[in-house]
Amino acid sequence: MSDHETVPAEVDHEEEIPEDHPRYQDLLTRHRIEAGVEKGITHLQGMHAEGRGSAFDYLLGEETIPSAAAAERAAAARLLLADKPVLSINGNVAALVPGEMVELADAVDADLEVNLFNRTPERIDAIVEHLAEHGAADVKGIEADARIPNLDHKRAKVDADGIYAADVVVVPLEDGDRAEALEAMGKTEIVIDLNPLSRSPQVAEIPIVDNIIRAVPNMTEHARDLEGEGESTLRAIVEEFDRDEALEAAEERIRSGRL
Repeated sequence: MSDHETVPAEVDHEEEIPEDHPRYQDLLTRHRIEAGVEKGITHLQGMHAEGRGSAFDYLLGEETIPSAAAAERAAAARLLLADKPVLSINGNVAALVPGEMVELADAVDADLEVNLFNRTPERIDAIVEHLAEHGAADVKGIEADARIPNLDHKRAKVDADGIYAADVVVVPLEDGDRAEALEAMGKTEIVIDLNPLSRSPQVAEIPIVDNIIRAVPNMTEHARDLEGEGESTLRAIVEEFDRDEALEAAEERIRSGRL
C-alpha cells in the first residue's frame, strides 16, 4: 500500500494532509467541515451537504472545468460592476473558505453577511469571530432587521443595509428556496454549487459549478486582473457568458465522466 493510501481522513491539522495526495481537496474540505462543527460554526446537517458536494466534485474530476472558469471570470466582472455587492456566508462557507471570502470581498469592495438556516446567536457570534480571525473588519448579519419576502424560516432574516439592499449577491452552497426568493426580489445572484441541476444554480444569473475552495480564489484572481478595466469591458465579459451553456457543460461532464 502506498503512503498516499495510508493517509487518514481524520487529521488534527490540515497541514498534515500531503498536497500531492490524489484526494487532497476532498480530505481538506472534510477536515475543515469537521473542525467547523467542533468550533460551533458548522451545523451537523452541513456535513451531509458536504458529502453530496464531494460526490459531484469527484464526477467533475475535482478540477475547475472550462465552463466554470468562464463563470468565475463573469462573476468577478459582475461584482466589479455592482453598486452594492454582498457575499452571503453560511456555516459551511465559513468553515471552508473564511479567508478566501474576506479576500474576495476586499477585491470587489463587497460586504460580508452571515445568513443561517439553523440560526442561533451563538452560531452567529462564532462565525463572525471566525471571520474576524481571518481578516474581516466588519461582518453583517447580526442585526437581522429585515426579512426576505415569502420565506418562513430563519434564513429569511437579513440586514436591511446588507443583503436586503444589495443589487448583486453571491450565495454559495445555498438552499434553493432562498435562492428563488432572492430572485423574486430582483437580486442578481451568483451561485456556487457543485450540482448543476439544483434549484440554486438554475435561478442564478451566473451559476458556478465548481468546488468553493477553487471557485472563490479564482474569482478573486479574476477580479484583481480586471481591476481598472472600463465598464464596457466588464459588461462585455458578463454578456458573453451563457449561463445555460455553462449548466449544460457541467451536466455533460458529470454524466459522461470525460475529463
